[in-house]
Formats: sequence, structure tokens, C-alpha cells
Amino acid sequence: MEGMIHSIETFGTVDGPGVRYVVFVKGCPMRCLYCHNPDTWEMAGGTKKTPDEILDDYERYKPFLKGGGITVTGGEPLAQIDFLLELFEKAKQRGIHTCLDTSGIMFRRNNPVLLEKYERLVKVTDLVMLDIKHIDPEEHLKLTSQPCDNIFDFLKFLNENGVEIWIRHVLVPGITLVPEYLTRLGEFIAQFEHVKALDVLPYHDMGKEKYKEMGIDYALKDVEPVSQEEAIKAKNIILEAMRKKRMELKEAGDAAQ
Repeated sequence: MEGMIHSIETFGTVDGPGVRYVVFVKGCPMRCLYCHNPDTWEMAGGTKKTPDEILDDYERYKPFLKGGGITVTGGEPLAQIDFLLELFEKAKQRGIHTCLDTSGIMFRRNNPVLLEKYERLVKVTDLVMLDIKHIDPEEHLKLTSQPCDNIFDFLKFLNENGVEIWIRHVLVPGITLVPEYLTRLGEFIAQFEHVKALDVLPYHDMGKEKYKEMGIDYALKDVEPVSQEEAIKAKNIILEAMRKKRMELKEAGDAAQ
């Protein structure tokens, strides 16, 4: 089994716990307006590598990966689920912490063959960083060109299987950086007890040059980057909504006993 790889980072510090070996794979069905890696959308142009080649390379850097492990991101890793599954199963055989950075867009519960692969995958995945693009279905479609149903169902699936989940959310002025949407996001993720962390990512426009080089129009070229102060306020709105919702759920559960 070979995977189509875009690039590898050997000292990642923002892609899961500790210092990590980060594999960027090719292929993604989403077309997020703020995507800063449009060169990962298509499978073409990557480098083919086997799981063993990647893990053998990982071992070279292992002394420097303090408290870390391997993270697979993209692109969308689940677009290459057979490769991802083999990589993570072999990684666990070597005692390596595994982290999946995904949008969950490829998840299909109604496909028995595919579901069996996901059931195997969660057994060898220590952490999933799930990128929720937008909480509103219509706005999600506008932002990504894809519906959000499978993403939300994947979150439910991960929670059902006891996988540790970190939620990632990009703050875009006028699109996701809206108090109503932030509150709704907090209320939604509060329902899942295995959501252990929230990472809000301020929108930036550092991908502009890539779009220019690739001859692609950058839809958000007139949108200003989000400040750290705005990001902190937005995160607090989400966390407060989570806190209130979890308190409501607890009180409802206590009353039902």
C-alpha cells in the first residue's frame, strides 16, 4: 500500500500533543474559501510512500519528538483511508502515538465496508483533531462546497467509540466569527463528553501567493486577518456556551434519575 504524500514536517508543534512528525497527504473534496493549501486538493503531484517508509523515517527523528508522535493531516487524510489505516496500525505496533487531523467529510455510516474500516481506524487512533468548518448547514455549504452532515455524524461516531477529540475552528470575519454561530457551535460540541479541547484558529491570508501562483481566484482577498484579541473573545463565547449547555444536560440527567 502506498499513500500520495504532499510533504512531511519533522518538528511539528501545533499538530497534537508534544513535538510531532507531521505527514501532509494529497487529496481533498472540500474547497474551503480560506484554505491555505490548495496544492493538496488534487492527488496528482505528490510523492508515493509506503507506511513502512514513513515509519522508518519517523524513527530517525524519534529522539527529538518529545511527548509527541505522528500526525496525519492534509489535504484530507480520510480520502486515503486504506493507506491511513495501514499506517496507524503499524504505528501502534511500534508504540507510536497517533493523531488524525481531519474534517471528517469522507465518513459514511451507511456503507458497511467503509464503516468496518472506520471501526478499525478508531482502535488505533489516539487523538482526532476534528475541524468543524461551520455550524450552520447552509453557511457550511457556501464556505466549503460540501454539506456538514457527515462531519457531524463522524463526531458522534468518534464519541461513541471513546476517541479523544480536539475541536478546531477557523474564525473568519463575517462568516464564522459571528456570535450566534459561535454560541451554536459551543452548544453543539457540549453534547460530546470525549471533546477534550478547543482550538480556535484566527483567519490569515498567507495563502494568497499560492493561489496567485496556481492561477486560482482567492475569494477572501478583501477579508482582514483576525487579531489575537478577537480570537480570545470568540473562544470565550464558545466555551461559555459549552459550559452552560453541559450544566443544562447534567441537571436534566440528574432530574431524570
